[in-house]
Amino acid sequence: MTELQFADEILGRLQERDPRFHAKAYLFVLSALQSVVNELQPPRHISGSELALGVRDLALDRFGPLARTVLEHWGIHATDDVGRIVFALVECGVLVKQDEDRMEDFRDVFDFEEAFDRGYPWGVSH
Repeated sequence: MTELQFADEILGRLQERDPRFHAKAYLFVLSALQSVVNELQPPRHISGSELALGVRDLALDRFGPLARTVLEHWGIHATDDVGRIVFALVECGVLVKQDEDRMEDFRDVFDFEEAFDRGYPWGVSH
């Protein structure tokens, strides 16, 4: 089985388990995780709130004023959804959690409307 076949199989299982999230939502959360960890010296395990903020930052960087629209199209409407995606990835064996990691770590980390609409940094380069 190739890596691509493996990835497609895992994404298929994830979408069967929770069809409200598009496959791209899982891949985007993994990209945000990698982005946050890459910025740490030395790399370490990150908290749910750190990852949620990383999703926000990466979405703003990649999609600008359309960040909220793109995330919501993929099924991510709040930071709790980031947690649901992370714990689904843990259950599938893609990610590993520590004993202290909880779904509650992702609850209300930031408000999507505030972060992506009212708080959008118009004219500020990232």
